[in-house]
Amino acid sequence: MSSEEKSLNFIEEIIEADLARGKHQSITTRFPPEPNGYLHIGHAKSIVLNFGLARKYGGSTNLRFDDTNPVTEDTEYVESIKNDVKWLGFEWANELYASDYFDQLYEMALKLIDLGLAYVDDSSSEEIAAQKGTPTIPGKRNEYANRTPAENRALFEDMKAGKYPDGSKVVRAKIDMESPNMLLRDPIIYRIKHAHHHRTGDKWCVYPMYDFAHGQSDSIEKITHSICTLEFVPHRPLYNWCIEKLATFPSQQYEFARLNMTYTVMSKRKLLQLVNEQMVNGWDDPRMSTISGMRRRGYPAAAIREFCDRIGVAKRDNLIDVGLLEFCVREELNKTALRRMVVFDPLKVIITNYDKVSEDLTSENNPEDPNGGVRTVPFSKEIWIEKDDFMEIPSKKYFRLAPGQMVRLKSAYIIKCEEVVKDVNGNITEVHCTYIPG
Repeated sequence: MSSEEKSLNFIEEIIEADLARGKHQSITTRFPPEPNGYLHIGHAKSIVLNFGLARKYGGSTNLRFDDTNPVTEDTEYVESIKNDVKWLGFEWANELYASDYFDQLYEMALKLIDLGLAYVDDSSSEEIAAQKGTPTIPGKRNEYANRTPAENRALFEDMKAGKYPDGSKVVRAKIDMESPNMLLRDPIIYRIKHAHHHRTGDKWCVYPMYDFAHGQSDSIEKITHSICTLEFVPHRPLYNWCIEKLATFPSQQYEFARLNMTYTVMSKRKLLQLVNEQMVNGWDDPRMSTISGMRRRGYPAAAIREFCDRIGVAKRDNLIDVGLLEFCVREELNKTALRRMVVFDPLKVIITNYDKVSEDLTSENNPEDPNGGVRTVPFSKEIWIEKDDFMEIPSKKYFRLAPGQMVRLKSAYIIKCEEVVKDVNGNITEVHCTYIPG
């Protein structure tokens, strides 16, 4: 089935409906990795999906680094991510960073404060967790929620000025402490973190939380289709709440099933542990499930793209057999890899009626690629074959070389085994054959 004949996945159906009714003139997607490690095969699925959708529908994709946690992030990871995206065959419209928007995000938080929709909380993380209640018990606001917008603004400005230590205060959105969605029970949108940032240096000591920075970054960039994995379904109401209250561009979040694969570590945290504990030789160790590890292993980028296309875009989690990835790799290599002949366990063959010194024959570089060209293969009186390709007493339906049997050598002549030569111990040392010129 050609790509044009494939049925649409649910995200493509949404995009086509949006374009058909004029909701968007074109689409803009984004790939927003956090630069706290190297990308793995799970990220490849997201890359292929986001960039692939934009390519299919004539849109664009931003590469945006979610660099809101300066403690874990590094420019090494930024560069590795850019290399992986390019190697997979994609180009981004804009290279952006959440830190590009720190000033705007700060002003947005102030706007929520001025609207009475956010407040500064002095509670500890343990106290905040206890006050939120449980999925069956509603939460309760503390006395800090009663601060006036003017008080909250002054406190937040002091937080930005570095007047308070880490963990002493946070800014919380004022939503609904009785919501069945725990993420709407006055979530934290800003925290204090005195740490050097890889791009902004020491300018900031307050940083937005992911749920606040992510949605507003999408809105600033006018992302039409913000595609996340299923674990972000409960986060969507907060995403929409922020956009509604701040009256920003109405980006829309959609969720798909993340990639889970047999016998494969799909956690950046666990991969980092393997690297830090020196269980592997770095992020690009061929045993790693990172994109750079697979590249070093010899996996073609086209095979990974094909794998991501084959597994599709689902609405529910499933488990993909790693054998499918390996099949895609073999299939791609079969179409593109140059062929070479190697003898690992040699047995000498002497062509008794071959009178030339040697000659150069030709063999195709890849029989699956008509444009792959040819290479020279030397041929002489003495050649070598694999021992496994000869049997002195052949079994039934044995079609390789044996006494009295003929075989055609790859890109060469038909030969017939005439004699077997053995040493004093009865081991076969060489085979004498004749060939049919032509």
